[in-house]
Amino acid sequence: MANVVVVGAQWGDEGKGKIVDWLSERADVIARFQGGHNAGHTLVIDGKVYKLNALPSGVVRGGKLSVIGNGVVLDPWHLVKEIAKIREQGVEISPETLMIAENTPLILPIHGELDRAREEAASKGTKIGTTGRGIGPAYEDKVGRRSVRVADLADPATLAARVDRALQHHDPLRRGLGIEPVDRERLLADLNAIAAEILPYAAPVWKVLTEARKSGKRILFEGAQGALLDIDFGTYPFVTSSNVIAGQAATGVGIGPTSIDYVLGIVKAYTTRVGEGPFPTELTDEVGQRLGERGHEFGTVTGRKRRCGWFDAALVRQTCATSGVTGISLTKLDVLDGFETLKICVGYELDGQKLDYLPTAADQQARCTPVYEEMAGWSESTVGARSWADLPAQAIKYIRRIEELIQCPVALVSTSPERDDTILVTDPFAD
Repeated sequence: MANVVVVGAQWGDEGKGKIVDWLSERADVIARFQGGHNAGHTLVIDGKVYKLNALPSGVVRGGKLSVIGNGVVLDPWHLVKEIAKIREQGVEISPETLMIAENTPLILPIHGELDRAREEAASKGTKIGTTGRGIGPAYEDKVGRRSVRVADLADPATLAARVDRALQHHDPLRRGLGIEPVDRERLLADLNAIAAEILPYAAPVWKVLTEARKSGKRILFEGAQGALLDIDFGTYPFVTSSNVIAGQAATGVGIGPTSIDYVLGIVKAYTTRVGEGPFPTELTDEVGQRLGERGHEFGTVTGRKRRCGWFDAALVRQTCATSGVTGISLTKLDVLDGFETLKICVGYELDGQKLDYLPTAADQQARCTPVYEEMAGWSESTVGARSWADLPAQAIKYIRRIEELIQCPVALVSTSPERDDTILVTDPFAD
């Protein structure tokens, strides 16, 4: 059976939630492999809206196992609140339908406090645009070998030792930033209190997924953010604190790379970005405003207005290479309805030289100007299209040109937030 990894191939917000939900019907297990609750997935099912942050998108589908892998950093208090909220919407969540890897690092209140203090202290031009939810500091503690992990909640003595090790690092930092010292006893009490609500979901996820694969079950691996926010291959330092590219799917749940059969890259028909950092095709004029209004471009988590621009084929070609994308899902095609002329970035000009990729150095990224190719738009509506026959000829030409430029085929096309408004070209789960 095919196992599929879904990754965002731009700066996030590409519409992964809908596509993962659409694919979940074909999967047996849905596994989240990186990120934290700074990610936001909005699902629209039969007119009902579900907004998820920590939970895998497949959790709203009955009869599926949802998994939070060790590559995620988890805020246990947020998770408990999110579970309660989703249950209020009629979704059943239990240890039979949700598992959390025992070695998943926890996001503690001290991480959010540090995150926000650093961002406030940063001078203009050095702010990252973090959500302030503690994702970065939690990953720092993981790499620094001072994390509190899910398994630690089971033993008060071990938990206390883990907290003490973390505070040896955090208290001096807090003093330097003018933050009050951590109340150790309160932190321990809060962790011991939440333990009973988290531990029932704890499991050796690597083992569960290995057995699922051996028994022929289909696994869908879900990433958060987008490949251009990858800590190694994104627009550093304006990136997230984890690896986002498809290779992380194996590390983030504890399976081998040979378990991955298909990589689906999610790509908007134009480009958006939230927060700071380079954005070669950004439009600050009325065209950019029109894209934002038509696409309802506001962050699911923060509500921040997204920056909008033309489709950047050079960047998507780059992310398809770093993630080994097999096929892409093109979303929000309907937002381009009514544009007389469309532009696609095919490369950049840097100090008089032509480039077909975005360079690594931040100063060079900032100096890159896009090289555009123009295409005629279409006046007809693509909203709700479910087959090629429903699309205007010029929209099909636009899709075909994107395929040529990014050197990767289109597997699905999304034409509205509704899960069934999807054109299937290639089924990623096909054996």
